This record gives sequence, C-alpha cells and structure tokens, in this order.
Amino acid sequence: MRGIACIFALLLSIYISGNAAARSKGKMPNQPIKLYYLPPSPPCRSIIMAAKVMGIELELVLTNIMEGEHMTPDFLKMNPQHTIPTMDDSGFILWESRAILAYLVNAYGRDDSLYPKNPRLRAIVDQRLNFDLGTLYTRYYALYVPILFRGEEYDDDKAAKLDEALGWLDSFLDGRAFVAGENLTIADISIIVTITNLNAFGYDFSNHDNVTKWFERTKKALEPYGYKEVDEAGADILANFLKKG
Repeated sequence: MRGIACIFALLLSIYISGNAAARSKGKMPNQPIKLYYLPPSPPCRSIIMAAKVMGIELELVLTNIMEGEHMTPDFLKMNPQHTIPTMDDSGFILWESRAILAYLVNAYGRDDSLYPKNPRLRAIVDQRLNFDLGTLYTRYYALYVPILFRGEEYDDDKAAKLDEALGWLDSFLDGRAFVAGENLTIADISIIVTITNLNAFGYDFSNHDNVTKWFERTKKALEPYGYKEVDEAGADILANFLKKG
C-alpha cells in the first residue's frame, strides 16, 4: 500500500506541476507594459496590434520625437539610441520593433502560432522579419522619408528599387496565405504597416497580385485587433503630412 501511495503522490505531483506549467504559458504581465510611441510610426503600430492579438495590456506613453522628447536625459538613460518604439516591461527595457515582437510572443504568447518554436518554421519568420528590416522597409524609407521630412521630389530610381522588393515579397507569397506560411505571424504584423503606408500614399502595387491578395487577407485578420484605428489611422496621418508637403 505504501508503494501505491508513493506512486499516487508522484503522479499527483506531475499532474499539478504540468497544470502549473500550462497556466504559466499564458501568463500576462504583472502590470501594463509601457510602450513609448508615436501614433504614425509604423514600427510602433506593429507592436500595438501584436499586443492586441495576444491580449497584452499596454500603457502607451506618447513620445513626440518632433519636439525632442526622445532626447531627454531620462529617455537617453533608458535607450541611448533614443528610438521609438521603446518598451519597459517592469524594468526590462527593449527597443527595435521586431525584437519587441519576438519578446512579447516568447514571454506572453498563449501559443507559438505567431512565432513558431519549430526551428525551421521560426527561421522562415526570422528571414521575413530580416527581409522587412533590411530590404522592404529600408527601400520604403529611402523613397518616402526625404519627401515627408525634407520636401524632396519623388525619386523614380528609388521607387523602382522599392518595386523590386515588393516583387520579392510577391514571390514569397506564392502558395502561401501569409508571408511565412498558412497562418498569421509577427512577420505579417511587421510587414503590413509598410504596405498600409504605401496604400495610404497612393502607391500602386496592384501589379503584385499575391501582395494585393495578402494585404486584403491580413487586414481582415487584424481588423479585430485595431487595424483601422491603429494602423490605417497612423498611415493616414503620414499621408496627410505627405500631401501638405
């Protein structure tokens, strides 16, 4: 009987610890995560939408970089690169939007669908995130930031480079519903903010059929998580600024 009791106690211990692990997997932050942000900023918009998808509460701290609020001593102490978005999760400070996206899923995701644990599936998401950072967003930035903030003329050569990047994105989407597979991931949430800006600016990417269909599909997937009021509204602010310029 004593042996049976020991086995029962062991099984009960495993059951309890297993349930505790299952509960901790969906654990939310002890307090709202601070996000230093500016509404039109595309990287900031991606973080806000991803947090909504995961059910994470954010404390949004408006940081007007046009007025130098990112250059205060307190902000520089927190983030020497003085960039937004910057995240403060109970004293854990992180910047660079794609790193924040990955952290939020790793720390608080209900499951790994947004950022798979499988090495090969995750590698595809990472590749798409790096493509976004190093190619797509970079070429968008090169074309539009001089127009937005320096009043320069539209550069056809830079537009051609952007269109080339959109062509590569189009090829990534061959046979896929989303950029890294059959379900929404943080790569889609990161990339859509750039495409939303292009759409608001009147950039014609309709010759990239896969991108066009993905854009509509991803907008619909993100509508319950603030697509219109976060992403589309932020892009419209930039588009109005572009028109005034």
